[in-house]
Amino acid sequence: MLKEGDTAPEFTVKDAEGNEVKLTDFRGQKVVLYFYPKDDTPGCTKQACSLRDGFAEFERRGIKVLGASLDDEKSHRKFAAKYELPFTLLSDMEHELADAYGVYGEKSFMGRKYMGVTRKTFLIDEDGKIKGVLDKPEVEAHADEVLAAFA
Repeated sequence: MLKEGDTAPEFTVKDAEGNEVKLTDFRGQKVVLYFYPKDDTPGCTKQACSLRDGFAEFERRGIKVLGASLDDEKSHRKFAAKYELPFTLLSDMEHELADAYGVYGEKSFMGRKYMGVTRKTFLIDEDGKIKGVLDKPEVEAHADEVLAAFA
């Protein structure tokens, strides 16, 4: 279980456009790495739109936003276009990134068990250390939670 003060696990994954994205690309910058279950579902859309609506303040403070789910690049492109998301979405179809951050595992919904991604956000500082973990982000106020945690 990752916690504040741990070194954030390094990763290399593809973004919605098929470009490789590495955590080391963001050294010297603050990073919000948020994991969400699925593109274009009610809670995930509210969370993404909250971050979209706070994006100008993230930029002003030099904070990069990365969203990660098991969805493929095409799904991310469609999701980002539909809701005008200005930040990077990472495709983690093999759940290697989710495994590294401890957010992939058994879930249940309406009595049915399945494997999936837990909604969780990691705040990473300029040196690649975890500054904070939001275990149960409030989807409609996620941008405010993140900005307060980085204050």
